[in-house]
Formats: sequence, structure tokens, C-alpha cells
Amino acid sequence: MKPAETIAVAAWMRHPAATAVLSVLAQGGHRGRFVGGAVRNHLLGLPVTDFDIATDAKPERTLDLCTAAGLKAIPTGIEHGTVTVVIDREPVEVTTLRRDVETDGRRAVVAFTDDWAEDAARRDFTLNALYLDADGTLYDPTGAGIADARARRIRFVGEPETRIREDVLRILRFFRFHAAYGRDGLDTAGLAACSALAPSTARLSGERIWKELSRLLVAERAAEVLVAMAEAGVARHLWDGPVDAGRAVALMNLERALGLAGDPLRRLAALVAEPDGAETVAARLKLSNAEAKRLAAALATPPDAPADARARRAAIYRVGAEAFTDARLLRAAETGEDVADDLDTARTWTRPVFPLGGGDVTELGIPPGPIVGDLLRRVEAWWIMGDFAADAEACRSELRRLASEGGMRT
Repeated sequence: MKPAETIAVAAWMRHPAATAVLSVLAQGGHRGRFVGGAVRNHLLGLPVTDFDIATDAKPERTLDLCTAAGLKAIPTGIEHGTVTVVIDREPVEVTTLRRDVETDGRRAVVAFTDDWAEDAARRDFTLNALYLDADGTLYDPTGAGIADARARRIRFVGEPETRIREDVLRILRFFRFHAAYGRDGLDTAGLAACSALAPSTARLSGERIWKELSRLLVAERAAEVLVAMAEAGVARHLWDGPVDAGRAVALMNLERALGLAGDPLRRLAALVAEPDGAETVAARLKLSNAEAKRLAAALATPPDAPADARARRAAIYRVGAEAFTDARLLRAAETGEDVADDLDTARTWTRPVFPLGGGDVTELGIPPGPIVGDLLRRVEAWWIMGDFAADAEACRSELRRLASEGGMRT
């Protein structure tokens, strides 16, 4: 494989963990090169935070060499050629050059090779198919990766439909990469292929979809990419139900205007077009219990603006600051109403703890049963109506009054 060019050596290329792995491979008679995100990010002027190394050494050979050198080597994905070497808690993924033997749109059966061009040909995008020696020698087997990276152009390696049929997740990765790294418009051929094969995303696991979508939703160009996904007919295949890309874009614009960080769960809620769609979406994307609960709360919480500060605090007490914030932002994204005071209260107000419990009721001689909970709820409602001003003794006094009205012993 001929070098494409030589670039200046950066500090990350001399990282001790990566240097140790490359040295061990070289001493064993093998070649190791940086590949993927590290090379891409360097060319894009972005931070390099992790290291992937491609090698012509078979995975068992990599394990043996690293173990013999006293390095901790873990066969994290050895059937696909991947060994993770951990040095001073820094993981370095080392993967054998490979080619696909069989694919089903989700998983691939691979064969190992010593051909760097073969390895590049199976990768998703041209800017991810670049290899770099630690001395700055850069290799571009597809002939397009360097130019595409510098132009921030996201293009599939080879024929887009072929790459997508190998792994359908590449549809979402195409949009996510453009949202994170792209400039100008989406690649026409890639967009057409994603549109044509969009129904095949139904075969993907929910976990894989959410992992990509959650990252896409907070990427720099998420708004325009979501619109493109909707126009291409891709977004409607994410789950069984309509998608509201327009509301999600409005929410992103509002968050930006208010100086708020993008939140993937809130933005997902904006995408869900039906108020009762939370359960369907949570099940499809395999959301965690906490994520599913938050999504449901954001879509179910009454969105009307509180009349005053007292009503605002009451609403936050009942649903929690997070659900209140989500619901108010979703509402404001549609109506344009001012939510600054709502957000400020949700951020700064400390939710008080209701001072009574079941013991306060039974101490009045009232036997355990449904009446205990009913009385507590009525006192709590009175306490909330009074803007949480009543202390424990005042609440007990109200409890005694309610119990007396009901003809109960006090």
C-alpha cells in the first residue's frame, strides 16, 4: 500500500499506550497503524480521545505478543479480530485486517487478511478508511478519504447500497456522521440509498437505533439532518408511529436561544408526534426504565403555563423539576410562549418534603386502611394550596380537623 502523504506528527500519535502496542506488534514482525476515529478527528481538527489500531497480525498472535510483553490483553471480540489492550487504564483496540465473507444486514462473518485495501473496502465511509503510521505517514486506499475528510464530506466506501445491505445501521450512521462532521449538503448517492433501504431499519435492534439516534440528536447539525431524514422517508421507520421533525427542530432552536445544552431524551420526546406514543417508542428503542419514565412524563404532563409563581411551584412539586422543564419546553417550542420564569424556578426551587406520614394518622386512633392514604392526600393538597407554608404542627391540625369532620376519633 503506497503512502498518500505525510503529515506532521501530533502529540497523540506518541501516546504511551498506543506506542507500546505498536512497538510490541513491530517487534513481532507485524505492522500496526492508527485507523478510524483517531485519524478522522485529527484531519478534522477535533480532539483525539481514543485509539484504534489495525494490524496484519491475527488476533491470537496479538494476544500472545501483548501477553508475553506483560501487557493486559483482553479478547473482547476475537471472532471479529478485536483485542483490547489496557495500559495504565487506557484501552487500545487492536483489530486484525479483515474482509466480509457473509453479511445479513446486522452481523458479519469475517475472514482475516493481510491486505489493507481489502480492509478499507469493507468500512462504512471514506473518511473512516484512512490509516496512519506513528511517524505521520498517511494511507488512503480508497483514494477519496483524505479529500472527503478535509471537505467534511460523508460518503460511503464504494456503492452505498452495498455498504448499507452489509449493515443497515449505516443508514443512521450516515445521518449521524453528517450531523456531527458534515458540511454543505448530504451526499446525493448516499441519501438516495438510505431512502431506498429505509424500511430495512425495522430489522435493527432498538438498542442500536437509540445509540445512534441519541448521538445524532445532540450533534451540531441535528436540526437540518432530522428534516432530511423526514423528507427522505427514513424517520418514519424509526418506530411504529408518526414522527414530528418540525417540533424537534423548533425545540432545538429554543434550547439554543435559551443557552440550554441539547438533551437527547427531551429531543426524542419532541420527535414523538402522539402524546400516547411514549410506551411504543420506549419499547422499540429499548429505553432504560428511567428513560422510559421520563419520556412518558414529558409527553403526559399538562403543558399549560402556570398562572403565577405559586402555581409554578405546585406543578413542579407534583411532577418534578425535570418533567416540568421538559413539558414546558415542548409546549413553548410549539407556541413560542415565554418559559424563562418556569425554567428558572425549576432550576432554583428546592422541592419541600411533605411533613406528615401514616403514623400521624394512626396516632389519632384511626385504624390502618385506605382512609389513611385518603386523609394524607387531602392534607397534602391543602398544604400545596397554601404554597407549602404550613409546618408539621399546622398540617397535623388540619389532619385533626378533617378527621373530625369525617366522624373519626381524634
